[in-house]
Amino acid sequence: MAIEIVGAALGRTGTNSLKLALEHLDFGPCHHMFEVRDHPEQLPYWQAAARGELPDWDEVFANYRACVDWPSARFWREIAAHYPDAKVLLTRRDPDQWFDSVHATIYPVIMSGEEREPGRFRDTMEMAAEIIIKQTFGGRLDDRDHAIAVFRAYEEEVRRTIVPERLLAYDVSQGWEPLCAFLEVPVPDTPFPRTNTSKEFREKRPDLFEA
Repeated sequence: MAIEIVGAALGRTGTNSLKLALEHLDFGPCHHMFEVRDHPEQLPYWQAAARGELPDWDEVFANYRACVDWPSARFWREIAAHYPDAKVLLTRRDPDQWFDSVHATIYPVIMSGEEREPGRFRDTMEMAAEIIIKQTFGGRLDDRDHAIAVFRAYEEEVRRTIVPERLLAYDVSQGWEPLCAFLEVPVPDTPFPRTNTSKEFREKRPDLFEA
């Protein structure tokens, strides 16, 4: 199995909805931060990547056909280069809405890792803090203007790097049609999945990991 779709977009841009959509279209399993949560053997790969020790991507994604969301989004360039035949997806969102969503969901959960007892949850949040807060946002994810500027520049870099015929930049609110046209598959007769909203995220317990 090899990666056929690389999700280059930052988290909180509809990445979980995209994961479910891709799996419905038979491009699954799709890697997502939830996979690191649910499969402990995944964590060491991303801890190494956070340290700058890039793993064997074929080993990391041995059981996956697609990847979206963090932590893989931090390494979209490397993954897209390793799988040159894979298509690249860039889910888009209004930057201000994105910032508000981050701060209503993943930011406080990541920061809570510092207060937890040693264990998998804390280790995972330390990895997430390193690749998201420190490396992607220079330690300033709490600064709205800075974070949005990084968000915009990130999108532009993906667009500059990936050739147009290989890239789809779209908003998941557009539903199935643009995605299916790009992937050259039929449009399902079921509603496009819309999940993991800020409200849904807050209702989930952040201690799904063992301490």
